[in-house]
Amino acid sequence: MNDLRTKALDFHKGGKLAIASKVKLDDRADLSLAYSPGVAYPCLEIAANPEDAYRYTSKKNTVAVISDGSAVLGLGDIGPLAAIPVMEGKCLLFKKFAGIDAIPIVLATKDTEEIIRTVQILAPSFGGINLEDIAFPRCVEIERRLIETLDIPVFHDDQRGTAVVTAAALISACKLVDKKFSDLRVAILGLGAAGTSIARLLKAMGIGTIYACNSRGIVTRKKPLSPFVLELLDAGIIDSYDDYKEDSIAEIMTGADVFIGVSRGNLLSVENVNRMADRPIVFALANPDPEISLEKIRKTKAYIYATGRSDYPNQINNVLAFPGIFRGALDAGFKKITESMCIAAARAIAGLVAPERLSPDYIIPSVFEADVVRTVSEAIKQSEETK
Repeated sequence: MNDLRTKALDFHKGGKLAIASKVKLDDRADLSLAYSPGVAYPCLEIAANPEDAYRYTSKKNTVAVISDGSAVLGLGDIGPLAAIPVMEGKCLLFKKFAGIDAIPIVLATKDTEEIIRTVQILAPSFGGINLEDIAFPRCVEIERRLIETLDIPVFHDDQRGTAVVTAAALISACKLVDKKFSDLRVAILGLGAAGTSIARLLKAMGIGTIYACNSRGIVTRKKPLSPFVLELLDAGIIDSYDDYKEDSIAEIMTGADVFIGVSRGNLLSVENVNRMADRPIVFALANPDPEISLEKIRKTKAYIYATGRSDYPNQINNVLAFPGIFRGALDAGFKKITESMCIAAARAIAGLVAPERLSPDYIIPSVFEADVVRTVSEAIKQSEETK
């Protein structure tokens, strides 16, 4: 661990990003084109037709990665300055996997209205907005309002990116266990940014029954509920589990086909998993420690096991989704990233797993496999959405 710490700190010295020119600037002639007087001509074109900003500036291929530092990785509320290395890392992923230029922006506020207004003010410079590591439930309100008010794609990766890759993995898993989405009973542990978004997307894709458990226990109409949880129940996304006795995750896991954990590490026991239906699917996505460890899962009847870790099989990694989603949306000129686009992305990712390679230890492609971004971006562009 100390060796990793030393290597990581050396790796990050001086930051991980730099600005590079796409044009030459070697003499006075170049300067007259890049700046005064030549720069006036694209300015006038854009003033006459604002859409020309996509032709004469970097807007079309530039995304802002924006955070307030309130929910960073597994580190929690560490503040905007400490969040910069993560935002820079996200920008590297955009460039590496999708060729998208991304700018890290951290905000010295946790006020919902201030964040919304700040992003609205910054938006003209960018072709898209990727919200990152903003605490729940503020992140939901912020994303919704920005989607409504901006004319560029807005995507909170912790919500919808996680949901897309989880759905993709579940598509593949169902092929192995020979179960249909409509017949599945799913138990979700954790109803924060990721859990609520996963539930929404899975229900939109036809999942039969979804029960949930959060820090207050089993989700049921018999208890006082937060507005976000009540919204999920009212929309029929989560089913109210009313006949509970234990009021714990163990109870809703009994007979469940699928467990999806987006909570904290080591909350599941071997007995919890063994209460599930035949050939159970366990997605333990808490980071860095999953809800049940690889060592313990091997003592259960779990048929498929996935986590967020790169050193375990079946890593549910958002890098499979967000670069291709943005690449497709930017190329197509879409103004929104919609639910149907997310479904198309999930199906595209699952489709990259060839039938002959599909196995309990391989239900999702690696982020380094060829064609992931291209396949996802094409799925986005070919979706039924219009500009």
